[in-house]
Amino acid sequence: MKNKKKPITIRTRNSMIGLGFLTPWIIGLLVFTLFPIGYSVLMSISRVEFTVSGMKPTILGFVWFEEIFTKDANFIPALISTVKFIAFSTPMILVSSIILALLLNKVTRGKGFFRALFFFPVVVVSGPVMSKLIGNDATLLIQANDYGIYQVIANLPEVISTPLLYIFDNVVLILWYSGVQILIILAGLQKINKPIYEAASIDGASGWQIFWKITFPYLRPMILLCGIYTVVDLSCMSGNDLAKLVENNLTRLDAPYSYSAALSWLYTIVVLILLGVTFLLLKERKEKQDD
Repeated sequence: MKNKKKPITIRTRNSMIGLGFLTPWIIGLLVFTLFPIGYSVLMSISRVEFTVSGMKPTILGFVWFEEIFTKDANFIPALISTVKFIAFSTPMILVSSIILALLLNKVTRGKGFFRALFFFPVVVVSGPVMSKLIGNDATLLIQANDYGIYQVIANLPEVISTPLLYIFDNVVLILWYSGVQILIILAGLQKINKPIYEAASIDGASGWQIFWKITFPYLRPMILLCGIYTVVDLSCMSGNDLAKLVENNLTRLDAPYSYSAALSWLYTIVVLILLGVTFLLLKERKEKQDD
């Protein structure tokens, strides 16, 4: 007698269906993500030549990376400027997002309108539009130096005045980049049960204590997500100095694409370091329990 085939179990069938749905994404990952990443690594250690049959990379090693650190006078200033921009902007965006989300959570009428209002710049202000606005100083307050509070802050010690003046000079940019974060934090606020707040109020907790003991611990995972998103979003901003340096070296005659690829990978390493620092600062910390 012929051996009968074993019937497919429900678990195996569901796994096959799931794999079928994942197949387009896996193909897209291999073709449009992993292959370009691998090719950019190849270009960063090669000299690219244009021939009749197409681009021909010749492996040279880490020549371009050595040139970046030894001969490129624009790299270090651009790197410092970009890291400074991300390091200053990220906490400002997170703090403003938390404050605005707390205010929006209190709004009873027109809540959807105000959410759309803060999210609208995310849809409109992106890519070339943002580059043009920054280039035309559209993100700066009009005659900010004429405000009395600006002059008072400017006369404070440099440790205090520098971050405060940065907020003053980039308040519009901070609000433009807070749309997604506001919605994420607002969603987290709405997941907190109201009886917890009522119990804390009955016990005599102040609003400040409620925020640090109840609201902030609940929001910590959302804040971590927003921090990582903000670092990535700001690093992808086409207007920062390091991105401009990469773009300006794309068509370099003696090193087309290869020098920019090396710059891009150094930029990627810097962004990964910033993401690691963000994760360490914002990750949830488990309190040690006494034995």
